[in-house]
Amino acid sequence: MSPSRAPATEIDVDGRSVRVSNPDKVYFAGPGITKRQLVEYYVSVGDGILRALRERPTTLERWPDGVHENVKRATREDPHGDAFFQKRLPPKGVPEWVESARIAFPSGRTADELCPTELAAVAWAANLGTITFHPWPVRRTDVDHPDELRIDLDPQPGTGFAEAVTVAGEAHAVLDELGWVGFPKTSGNRGVHIYVRIEPRWSFTDVRHAAIAFGRELERRLPGRVTTKWWKEERGEEIFVDYNQNARDRTIASAYSVRPLPHAPVSAPVEWAELPDVDPRDLTVLTMPARFAERGDVHARIDDVAHDLTPLLEWYERDERERGLEDMPYPPDYPKMPGEPRRVQPSRARKEPAGE
Repeated sequence: MSPSRAPATEIDVDGRSVRVSNPDKVYFAGPGITKRQLVEYYVSVGDGILRALRERPTTLERWPDGVHENVKRATREDPHGDAFFQKRLPPKGVPEWVESARIAFPSGRTADELCPTELAAVAWAANLGTITFHPWPVRRTDVDHPDELRIDLDPQPGTGFAEAVTVAGEAHAVLDELGWVGFPKTSGNRGVHIYVRIEPRWSFTDVRHAAIAFGRELERRLPGRVTTKWWKEERGEEIFVDYNQNARDRTIASAYSVRPLPHAPVSAPVEWAELPDVDPRDLTVLTMPARFAERGDVHARIDDVAHDLTPLLEWYERDERERGLEDMPYPPDYPKMPGEPRRVQPSRARKEPAGE
């Protein structure tokens, strides 16, 4: 016999009444975090999560059954998972105050995604089982020109958070030399993300090229510890600068988003000075509200300055001209992109007959 469902409850969010169904349902069994606690967490960091999502088309990572050992996420290879990414707003049951934005995918298809303009929309989505919010790096007023460069430092096997922090320190030095301000956060797992606000006047292709140039600069400064190689078989025990996170329709978990791991970690904004001493395992749904209440949003100034992307685009052109470097592969689900090299992993390419 299945356990009885607790009656729905209402939570006031800045004057909006947000319904929370089955509020006592356990979403994270280890720490015993319920659906209501998940919704209340997002309300407790309201200024921060809304600053990360406001006016941005946002993909929802939904875990309606919670994060448990027997729950799996749907993938392209196996779309029958219990958890899934939702790009389109549901056709029914959406409050009139929940807004959307239309975006276009590389395939040319479009979707009307959630576009938070107030905190109640975030709480509403959390009630749907949204664990993680994945915003596009654009605002709905101009969905073709990103206003954010995202530097994703992704540890490969044999490396971890400590190595990502070392690379982040060098990235900070590069930003300082450019006269730019970057805002770091934990990924919620082993990586580090750095966000840089940019003027929204370049295409996704330009911003992706800028990320490639930034990654190549880190490779030059930290040889053997940083890689921009797309194919996993070539990366080794290095920190991968995932430049493709700046391609159209690629998103990163937002600041303050919960990650679907058993201990309910958060992708937590941090200050540069504290990054070397941070343990990302300590930044969770249970601990972040007190940190936020004490310190506020440490990314509160992220919108103060928007930088000119030109220096990185000049670096990209220099690398083409002087070093013979070309564009890098796109993700496998993308159509063939202009200027992209042959998209085949090196070990397979070596086995194919010439001319194929």
